Amino acid sequence: MHGHRARRRFGQNFLADPRYVQRIVDAVAPAPGDRIVEIGPGLAALTAALVERAGHVTAIEIDRDLAARLRERFAPEALTLHEADALAFDYATLGNALRVVGNLPYNISSPLLFRLAAHAAQLRDVHVMLQREVVARMVAPAGSADYGRLSVTLQVVFRIERLLLVPPGAFRPVPKVDSAVARLVPLGIDAPAIADRALFDRVVQAAFAQRRKTLRNALFTLCAPETMASAGIDPGARGETLTVADYVRLANTIKATADAASAR
Repeated sequence: MHGHRARRRFGQNFLADPRYVQRIVDAVAPAPGDRIVEIGPGLAALTAALVERAGHVTAIEIDRDLAARLRERFAPEALTLHEADALAFDYATLGNALRVVGNLPYNISSPLLFRLAAHAAQLRDVHVMLQREVVARMVAPAGSADYGRLSVTLQVVFRIERLLLVPPGAFRPVPKVDSAVARLVPLGIDAPAIADRALFDRVVQAAFAQRRKTLRNALFTLCAPETMASAGIDPGARGETLTVADYVRLANTIKATADAASAR
């Protein structure tokens, strides 16, 4: 690994197989002028290929040793480097039409995806490599075993597809899990209208906090069974049976009911 020892606290597993580098970059299809933002460039296997195709990459790297190597390898006109934590980084500073690419550390993948979802208005698309099981949850339909909070929270913002599987042997050090690459494209004007995003998130989180509970019990602090019924939701159902549209309708009904009560 070119003299760099992978750091477990950063979840470092570096993509090392050039065949998969090529397949991922081909899937992204970067072009000159694209605003490519790479999260966790690491040893720059993807970075170099992205720079070659797009001409310039903005990268976010938390490891100061890797950041120093990146500065030595790439000229400033080819790479703008932010030595920062991707979970705390202010993506609003990078402009719009961002094309995010990353081999994401598995230990922070969900919170990082939630953070990107919060900036969906600035994104053109996202291509990320994650643990295979995480991607399965991202694309899962309602009623399936993999469907959960991650599925709903991302699908209400993005159109998501799994592009390819990447075996453990493509990385150094070799992880104990299979990986997959997913593409996320913001829904834009097709995204459902959510009256209160914070409330929507609380409803979804509560519904899946204990999967065996019915919605009547899981959401008792947020709404009455009568409110669920008025939204066309069976209080005796469980969270995994509701579609994304059901969650939007339920959260909006809870909001409207609360607003009407406060107005009286």
